[in-house]
Amino acid sequence: MTAEEIREKVRDILAEQAMIDVADVTDTSSPQDLGIDSMGLVEAIFAFEEAFDIQVPFNANAPDTKDFDISSVGAISEAVARLVAEQHP
Repeated sequence: MTAEEIREKVRDILAEQAMIDVADVTDTSSPQDLGIDSMGLVEAIFAFEEAFDIQVPFNANAPDTKDFDISSVGAISEAVARLVAEQHP
């Protein structure tokens, strides 16, 4: 899976979670910008794990830890791509 395919799938998952059109999801959007609350973010993390067959090091009680950067869609895409590369060499 290419980085662009990962980015597209991440955008699809976040758009579905936010119940918005995927065209409204940009790399600079934060989950909050998209209307995704903490529970929605946890659900999106589960969706990433399932879609990419990865384990995401995310602690819902400390979401700002840098193990998995959730600051923007672009950062999430990069973090997912890194985990895919690490967990499926």
